[in-house]
Amino acid sequence: MNAEIVAIGTELLLGQIVNTNAQYISQRLPEVGVNVYFHSVVGDNPERLKRCLSIAMERSDVIITTGGLGPTNDDITKETIARLLGKELVLHEDILEEIKVFFKRHNREMTQNNIKQAYLPEGSIVIRNRNGTAPGCIAESNGKVFILLPGPPSEMRPMFEESVLPYFMEKSGHLLVSRYIRIFGIGESQVENRIIDIIESQTNPTIAPYAKEGEVMLRVTARCGRGEEPGKLLDSVVDKIRERLGDAVYSIENEELEEVVANLLIYNNITISIAESCTGGLISKKLTDMAGISKVFEGSVISYSNDLKINMLGVNKDTLERYGAVSSQTAIEMANGIRDIT
Repeated sequence: MNAEIVAIGTELLLGQIVNTNAQYISQRLPEVGVNVYFHSVVGDNPERLKRCLSIAMERSDVIITTGGLGPTNDDITKETIARLLGKELVLHEDILEEIKVFFKRHNREMTQNNIKQAYLPEGSIVIRNRNGTAPGCIAESNGKVFILLPGPPSEMRPMFEESVLPYFMEKSGHLLVSRYIRIFGIGESQVENRIIDIIESQTNPTIAPYAKEGEVMLRVTARCGRGEEPGKLLDSVVDKIRERLGDAVYSIENEELEEVVANLLIYNNITISIAESCTGGLISKKLTDMAGISKVFEGSVISYSNDLKINMLGVNKDTLERYGAVSSQTAIEMANGIRDIT
């Protein structure tokens, strides 16, 4: 099956919001055998939305929409798709009750227009929303599948994980399972050169490299039938790659670098203090975002000026004059200084 992702919202066209939903969905669909061929973005205009969806129907088996499921007049996704498919919108009393409970739980008053959110195209499969008031749905018609999801990522992602992925897993006769190898310290071309023979010799699993900001990621994907175990296929290839790349591999579980560092510090009960300059507190921010880091994080100093490096961290003035503030020599003295005062 091939899919098109249609992001709906004038705010996307105006650049007020970044479309992270399309990136996320595109990364996950191949795991269940669905290839994404097109991305579209359209504003909150019924005619343009209808035209965009009509084009998507002509060229795609699966059309996934994000956005336009709210209670206001410019939320028109369900209405437009229902007309396109020749279906009525039907009130789901159980969904309406869930919306009422949501408002009560959050001590908010439910307005009349929220009732609109409990209407879905007739015959569709309901996708419940545990984190908001906009349920989604799956509507099948003439061999096409429409999947309607809300725009906020905090609502869309759990719904996609809990309902959309299982839907496609049930439909397909096979399963695609991926493992993500995260690499830091060497570039994409170096990674590829070291493992090019492994990449070219593999048909199942396949290996796809991706360059990310400051790092490289390899997606290793195994295809297997129902009841088959993909673990052995994946483990063999992942082990070969780790052997070639050595310590440059920091995770095979798709963890962020700061997550791995934080977990290692906590597990080994090693405290950490940070002295930063040009990074302006970025490293400290990334670490303090991690759960449980307070057990080991002592504190940090942002010593942007040379005077602060000298007076607070004890960096030698001669080191700064000879090597400059951005140098390994200065960084070492900053590290020694923060260790001494924390």
